[in-house]
Amino acid sequence: MVADGDRLGVGGHHFARLPIALLRAVAGGKARDLRYCAWAGGLPLEILLEADAVASIDICFSSLDIFGLPPRFRAAAEAERLPVRDWTALAMIEALRAAQQNLPSRTFQLPRGSAMMERMPTARSVADPLTGEPVGAVPPLVLDTLLLHAPRADESGNVQIVGARALDLAMAGAAHKVLVTVDEIVPVGILAGMGRQTVIYRNQVSAIAKVPGGAWPTSCLPHYVTDYEALASVLAGGASLADGLALPKDGVPIRLRKAAGISAAAAAHMPLPAVHAAPAPATVDEVMAVRLAAELDNDSFASAGAVSPLANVAYRLAKATHAPGMIIATMSCGHIDVAPSPLLLSLIEVFDAETAAAHAGGDDTYSALYQAGAVTHEIIAAAQVDRFARVNNIAIRRAKGGFIRLPGQGGMADVANMHRDCVLYVTRHSPLSLVAEVDIVSSARGLLDAEERARHGYRTSGTKLFTDLCVFELDPASGELVVTELMPGVGRDTVSRATGFPVRFAERCGEIAAPDGETIEILRRRIDPLGLRRLEFVGARERGVLIAEILAADRAVVDALAAREQP
Repeated sequence: MVADGDRLGVGGHHFARLPIALLRAVAGGKARDLRYCAWAGGLPLEILLEADAVASIDICFSSLDIFGLPPRFRAAAEAERLPVRDWTALAMIEALRAAQQNLPSRTFQLPRGSAMMERMPTARSVADPLTGEPVGAVPPLVLDTLLLHAPRADESGNVQIVGARALDLAMAGAAHKVLVTVDEIVPVGILAGMGRQTVIYRNQVSAIAKVPGGAWPTSCLPHYVTDYEALASVLAGGASLADGLALPKDGVPIRLRKAAGISAAAAAHMPLPAVHAAPAPATVDEVMAVRLAAELDNDSFASAGAVSPLANVAYRLAKATHAPGMIIATMSCGHIDVAPSPLLLSLIEVFDAETAAAHAGGDDTYSALYQAGAVTHEIIAAAQVDRFARVNNIAIRRAKGGFIRLPGQGGMADVANMHRDCVLYVTRHSPLSLVAEVDIVSSARGLLDAEERARHGYRTSGTKLFTDLCVFELDPASGELVVTELMPGVGRDTVSRATGFPVRFAERCGEIAAPDGETIEILRRRIDPLGLRRLEFVGARERGVLIAEILAADRAVVDALAAREQP
C-alpha cells in the first residue's frame, strides 16, 4: 500500500512507539523515492536511508537520542545528496492541520529572531486580514501514507494510543492512507474501560495488521519498554539496521514486558545506586544541574525537550526540593505534570506516563500551552551560541568548506519567544561553541521588549546562558551577553580564553556557591542515580563507554525492581 514517490509520515516519537516492523517492510519492499515528512527523523529515517528509499526529507530535527547524531542522515545532508528542509514545529503542525481541516492555508506565530522562515520554502510572512499584523502562513501538508504502531485496536478498527502521542492525530487527519500495526486486537467495547488513552477512529484507518512486538526495540506502553541494549548493539554498526532490528524469534524479551509494569512508587521505596557516593565533591555536571534548578520555583511550568538530560535532571531536582508546586512536562509536552521520579533509562517513559496528570500530543499542547504563553521554561541545549544569545542547532560551516550537520532546532524557533524565561545551556564552553556570530540563526529571542511581548500575549523575564564555566545574562541595553556568575574555581581569564567574542563581566560578578550536601544526595540517589546528565559532557569517543556503563547499571536496577514487584 506504500507507493513510489509517496509523501510518507511516521508516527511515534523518540524511541517510543516507532512502527519498526512496518518500516522494515517498506525498506525491504519496492517503494522508492519516498518523500519523508515527520516531526523527527531519527531511527525511522535511518532505516529508509539505508534502503536508499528516500528522495527528500522534511523534518524539525533528527537525533538518535542518547546515541547521538544519526550517521546516515548526516552523511546525506552533508553531501547534499537529497533535499533536506527544516521546519519549525509550529509551521508543520499548522500545515498538517490545514490538510486535516480542508483549508487552503493556516496561520501561525512568526518565529521572530530566527532565520527559519527563509528555510521553509512553502511558508510565507503575510499580513493578517483583520489586524494587518505580520503572521506566518503555510499551505496544507498532505501525507500520502502514515505509518503508525499502537498497543491495540478493537475488532471494529478503532486504534488506541497510550501515553504521549506526538503529532499522531494531526498526521492521521492529514493522510490519505493510515497503516497501523498493533500488539493486540480486543473485542469491541473493551477500549471504553481502559482509562487514559487516545483513540484514532476507525474511519480514519486504512489497514491494521496485528504484529506483536511491532515497535521493538522501541517501546509500546503498556506492553513493553524500550530495549536500549538492543539499540546500542544495532547502532554500534556491523549488521544492517534492517537485520539488526528484526524481532527476536521468541518475541519481545520478557524483561521488557515486566519493566512496563513497574510502578513509580516501587522505585521511590527502593534504595538506588549512585555514580558518586555522597561525600565526594560536586562535579561540574552536578553544579550546573543544581544552579539550573535554582531558576525554577513553584510558579514554573517547565517542558523537557527532545534530548536534554541535564534540563530534565534540573526540573526534577527543583520539584523534589524547593519547588514542589511546579509543573513538569516531558516527552515534548506529551506527559503533563509528572512526579519527580528517578531518571532510570528504561523506566522514564513508564514513570512519567503513570504519574502524569494528563497525556497529550504536540499538536494540542502547542495551542493550549506554548502559544498561550503558559510554559515558563524549556531549558534548551545549544550547539553554537553568539554574543547576542542567538542559537545555531542546524549546521556549522567547516573552515575548509562544507558543513557539519546538527540535529536541527525542533521547536526552539517557536518557543524561544513564547516562554517567559529564555534559558540556554552549553556543556563544553569553547570558542567553537560560543562564537561572535552563529552560522545560521536557528532560534533566538526576537521579542525582547516587555510591552511588545505583552501585546503578543507573552510574559517577560530575562535570557540566560549557562555553561560549564559561567553564567551569562542578556543585557537589554546592549543586546549582548554579560557574565554574571563564575563556576567554582573558574577565573575570568579562563572564560575569556574559551569564548569566541570579547567577554564583558558584570560589576558584581561572583562565584556560584557549591551545592550543599543534602541537595547533592537527592540528586545522586533520588533523581539521577545512573548519571544520565553526564552524557551531555562527553565527546563522541567517550560516549560509547559511558553508555555501556549506564546500560549495565540500568539493567541491574530494573531487574531488581521487576523482581520485587513481580516475584
